[in-house]
Amino acid sequence: MGGLGTWIPVRGQFRVWGGPYVQERRGKAWSTLSTLPSFLPALCLGSALPPSQPGSLALSCSLHCLLGAVTPTHSLQVSPLPGAASKAPMEGEPTLRLRIFDLNCWAIRYLSKRRQERVRLIGDTLRREGFDLVLLQEVWSEQDYNDLKVKLAGCYPFSHYFRSGVIGSGLCVFSRFPILDTLLYQYSLNGYPYMLQHGDWFGGKSVGLVIMKISGIIFNVYITHLHAEYCRDKDAYLPHRLVQAWELAQFIRHTSKAADMVLLGGDLNMHPEDVGIRLLRGCTGLRDAFAEATHFEGCKNGCTLVPDNCFTDKSELLPFPLGIRIDYILYKAISSFTVKCEELKTTMGPAPGMDIPFSDHEAVMATLHIQRRGQPAGATLGTADLALADVVTEARMEVGVGLRAAQRQRYFSGRMAVLALLLLLLQAVAALGTLAGLGAEQPFPKLSFCLLAFLALGVLVLSTALHLFHTMEVKMLHGTEDQMWMALRALQEHPSEG
Repeated sequence: MGGLGTWIPVRGQFRVWGGPYVQERRGKAWSTLSTLPSFLPALCLGSALPPSQPGSLALSCSLHCLLGAVTPTHSLQVSPLPGAASKAPMEGEPTLRLRIFDLNCWAIRYLSKRRQERVRLIGDTLRREGFDLVLLQEVWSEQDYNDLKVKLAGCYPFSHYFRSGVIGSGLCVFSRFPILDTLLYQYSLNGYPYMLQHGDWFGGKSVGLVIMKISGIIFNVYITHLHAEYCRDKDAYLPHRLVQAWELAQFIRHTSKAADMVLLGGDLNMHPEDVGIRLLRGCTGLRDAFAEATHFEGCKNGCTLVPDNCFTDKSELLPFPLGIRIDYILYKAISSFTVKCEELKTTMGPAPGMDIPFSDHEAVMATLHIQRRGQPAGATLGTADLALADVVTEARMEVGVGLRAAQRQRYFSGRMAVLALLLLLLQAVAALGTLAGLGAEQPFPKLSFCLLAFLALGVLVLSTALHLFHTMEVKMLHGTEDQMWMALRALQEHPSEG
């Protein structure tokens, strides 16, 4: 019986069976529609009706033809009862069209130029364009998020702000569809607290997960912002960013097993050819929307940090005259679905009708088409194990370099703490000798003694704190190195299992 089990979007929700099938409806009465012409099912489903029950399938297909195929928010599922024969869905069925907007907003309170004006501009644009899903990074002020939430409540009724770190993660999601669940994972390494000029450590860089169900499809949507790259030639943060990429990949792998679709958006602060991106994509099987898009419109090579942007630091982009691409929308389908990127766009400079852009980054906008297919695909991991093994080896070497640097920092800070402690002990001995009457013929230098004691105490506290911090850093880097070694061994011993 052709067409049974076909996924059909309609304005309402019905389950229809005929003969050995059960009829069920939700919504308005439809009994008068069952007499529509019998050729409608063939037009809608491309399949024949069961001879014994022409009315039931004619009903479902007629509804589909009369009401029209739209971007589905509800679905009609025609499926047999246990024991009845069924056929897998055929290709060419109606697709779900999903429009995604991703932007690093550069909304740092008191520091970002024209922040409030740009946040209002972003809100106006999102309300006008009507995307399905919006992923924003660097919304560091909760007041900015609340303002956006109020402005967008009509077209994006569901939203979530992820809180972490000292000043927050800066991550938030706006959606047209209900958010069923959320989860936040804060990366174990995220720069250094004493690098105040960079400030990544205070941001609590994390990955946020929102779970949504759209037309019966379970979506795991991930949003993240990795540690920035401040100097490409001497990137002291590369090991930390690789640890973040590794933890992000593991987080996606272990939390997406029940999902049908996986989406990842955010500022990854890595070029497409960097080892971190190759590691993330290799471990998760995620596909790059820019590389897969049928149609592209925007900055050349999909760059999202370009010299023409008035908020961009031109000196940082001197080696890259066209700019760099560090903002991504990645995706993959699990189970019995296929997904393709029909269109990808980036903004280009000032917003329409304005003299300023949305941010120092360009926004990324993707249109995805999702379609059910006949057989479940299962996991996509393990299709390029040899290449992945090389990437893991390269990443493990870089993590090892960071591990040795952290061990040196720990050793140095530990020595400083010991020296400061010895200095304090010597001063204590000198003070006790003075109290005991030794050297009473000479005046005791109280001011110098106090200044030296405070200096030694400050060095002791600071060195101890750094020693503890670098000890934790060593443990995290060592742990990641061990995890990569185990993954590498598994790839080499069981390449076909993925």
